[in-house]
Amino acid sequence: MEISTDVWVGALIRRAQLGGAFATVVRKGDPKAGAVLVKLFNPRSRAATLYASAWRGEGTRIWMEPIASEVEADLDAYVEKARGRDPDLWVVEIEDGEGRHFLTEAVEER
Repeated sequence: MEISTDVWVGALIRRAQLGGAFATVVRKGDPKAGAVLVKLFNPRSRAATLYASAWRGEGTRIWMEPIASEVEADLDAYVEKARGRDPDLWVVEIEDGEGRHFLTEAVEER
């Protein structure tokens, strides 16, 4: 049984807060099955990274970078386009000086 999106997002935000980062929901989507984008911003390096959830063939959730840019404006433009395509999309932003994303599933870095 898959956990609902609202519970999963709440757990991600809590992990980030416990780690000393700032995390917030920028946009709420479908509470049960909405897709999620996670934007990470490192204020020390001024680098930003966007992560999108995807599914491997065997049903395992992974995270990937859907856009190859560290420029926050580029990532914001991608998020806006994605929001237009998917009204159920969640957007979570994490600000962490150590650049941690706090995702527990596998992350495929570029």
